[in-house]
Amino acid sequence: MSTPLKKLLKSSLKEKMLQVCHTKIAQKGDNVGLSFYAFFANKNDDPELLMEAATWWIQTHQLDHFEKAHRIVKMLEAEA
Repeated sequence: MSTPLKKLLKSSLKEKMLQVCHTKIAQKGDNVGLSFYAFFANKNDDPELLMEAATWWIQTHQLDHFEKAHRIVKMLEAEA
């Protein structure tokens, strides 16, 4: 089975994800977990961006539904 190609995020989504992670860590501590839904409003107002985040989260990195925010930050910062 081949490894899927690494999918890089749009810079605007990457920055939003970093901001949300840092905010959640500041509010709830270093052990806080979140899902990719944390980066979006409770309504589906940007389905393409939601699918981009879901693809990065689920297909590219095969993450669990909830992951530690500090882990997501490290992964995002490691991407070019």
